[in-house]
Amino acid sequence: MTNLHPIRRALLSVSDKTGLIELAQALAARGVELLSTGGSAKTLREAGLVVRDVADVTGFPEMMDGRVKTLHPNVHGGLLALRDDPAHQQAMEQHGIGAIDLLVVNLYPFEAALARGAAYDEMIENIDIGGPAMIRAAAKNHAFVNVVVDVEDYQPLLDEMAQHDGQTSFGFRQRLAQIAYARTGAYDAAVSSWMADAIGELAPRRRVVAGQLAQTLRYGENPHQQAAFYVDGTARAGVATAQQHQGKELSYNNINDTDAAFELVAEFDPADGPACAIIKHANPCGVARGGSLLQAYRAAFDCDRTSAFGGIVALNQPLDEETAQEITQIFTEVVIAPGASAAARQIFAAKKNLRLLTTDALPKPAAGGMTIRQVAGGYLFQNKDNGTVGLQDLRVVTKKAPTAAQMQDLLFAWKVAKHVKSNAIVYVKDGATVGVGAGQMSRLDSANIAAVKAARMAADLGLDGSPAVGSAVASDAFFPFPDGLLEAAAAGASCVIQPGGSMRDDEVIAAADAAGLAMVFTGMRHFRH
Repeated sequence: MTNLHPIRRALLSVSDKTGLIELAQALAARGVELLSTGGSAKTLREAGLVVRDVADVTGFPEMMDGRVKTLHPNVHGGLLALRDDPAHQQAMEQHGIGAIDLLVVNLYPFEAALARGAAYDEMIENIDIGGPAMIRAAAKNHAFVNVVVDVEDYQPLLDEMAQHDGQTSFGFRQRLAQIAYARTGAYDAAVSSWMADAIGELAPRRRVVAGQLAQTLRYGENPHQQAAFYVDGTARAGVATAQQHQGKELSYNNINDTDAAFELVAEFDPADGPACAIIKHANPCGVARGGSLLQAYRAAFDCDRTSAFGGIVALNQPLDEETAQEITQIFTEVVIAPGASAAARQIFAAKKNLRLLTTDALPKPAAGGMTIRQVAGGYLFQNKDNGTVGLQDLRVVTKKAPTAAQMQDLLFAWKVAKHVKSNAIVYVKDGATVGVGAGQMSRLDSANIAAVKAARMAADLGLDGSPAVGSAVASDAFFPFPDGLLEAAAAGASCVIQPGGSMRDDEVIAAADAAGLAMVFTGMRHFRH
C-alpha cells in the first residue's frame, strides 16, 4: 500500500449545500468525475457542472421517497474495494464496479429537526440510512478512500490535493475517517436518545452521548489538566449558545461558573422584575431582586462583597447602561444576560478582559435534560433538578405561620438553595440573600458560615446589626437534628423553609416553636453535589 492515492471519482450527496458548488468546481477543475444524487445533482447541474446520477451507476432509480438510492453494490463496492487486492480488482471488473475515491456526505438534518421539536413522523423521515452506511464504508477503506462529512473540511481537502498534485496522504485520510466515525456515532446517539425519550424509556439498556467540539481550552480546572468544550446541539439558551461580544476566551472554570449563574438567575421570571446572581466557584455569593437591574446587582453584591471580586454576574433582563457602569467598578470575569444595550456594550468595551455574553432568552428552569457524572468504570445519569414549589405546595408545621412577606422571602431562599452546593443554608431578607453557607459536611456548619457571612456583611456596609435578623432561611435538605435550625435562630432568623422528612421532625418542629420561628415544609429536597 502506498501512502499517496489520487482522487479520480467523487460521490457528492449532501443535505447542507453550503460550499458544495465551490468544492465541486475545484474537483472538476482537477478532472475528477462527479457522481451525485437528487437535490445535490440538481444544484450542481444548475451551476453548470457535469454530473452523473448515482441512478445511472446502480441501474436503479431513486425510489420510496428517496429512501433507496445508494444502497447498492455498485456504490458500496466502489467505496470498499481494496485497490491493491487482485481479487477485489477482478470482482470490480467482472461486475462493472467503478472505484469511488472521495465521498462527500452530510446527513439528513435529524438534530435540527429535534431542536425545533418536530413531530414523531417527521423525525423518522429525518433518520438517514444510506448516508451513514456509505460513510462507514468509506471510512473503513481509508487506506484508499477519502470521506468528508463536515463543510469545514472542504478547504483542507482541496489544500491537501493541491499539495500532492491531486492526491491525498494516508495520515490525512486517517483523520477524515476518525471524524467520519465520530459523526455517525453522534448521529446514532441523537436518534437513540430521542427514541428513548419518545417511548418513555427512562433507563435504556445502552445510553450514548455525543458532542461537537466548540472550543479547545487552555487547560481544565487546573493548568496541568487538558480540557475541551463540546456542545450537544440543543437549542436551550445558555453558555453553549450565547454570543460572546468581547474579552478573552472562556476558560473551563468560566464556562462552568457561567452556566451555574445563568441557570440560577433563570429561576426568577423577568416578568416579576429584575434579578441578579453573582457566582463564585459554582456557588452563589449573592442573589437579589430589585426595582431595577442596578438595584438588584447592588443588593446581590452587598451580600458578600469579598467573594464577588472576580465572580460571574448573571442577569434575568438585558444589561443596561447604568448596571454596566456599576459592574465595571470591580474586577468581574463574565457577565451573561438575555441581551445588552449598545450603551452597555460600549461601557464594557473599555474593559478588554471582561467577557460579555448575551443570549436570545433565559433557560427554562422546568425544561427537561440530563446531567452526567463520570465515576470509575461508569457514568451516573439523572434528570436535571427541575423541581419547583409554589405557595400551594408549602405546609406550615409550626404554631406560628409565616406572613405573606415572609412567604415570599422563603420561596426566594428556596430557589437559591437549589443552586447551592450541599449542605446548603441560605439567609434571605427583603428579596436578597444576606448569607450563604455552601458545601459543608455538616448542616450546622453551613448555618454557622451563612450567619458569619451575614455578620461580616453588616460590618462591610456599616450596619448596626446583622441583616440575618428577621431573615428567612432555606435548607436544601431536612434538619436531622435541631442544632442547625437553632444556629439560624441564634443568628436572628424569623422563619424557615425545608423539605421535612427526618425521623426527628417532631423534635425539630418543637425546637422551632420554642424559638418562636415559623416553619414550612416543601416535601422536596434539592441536594447538589
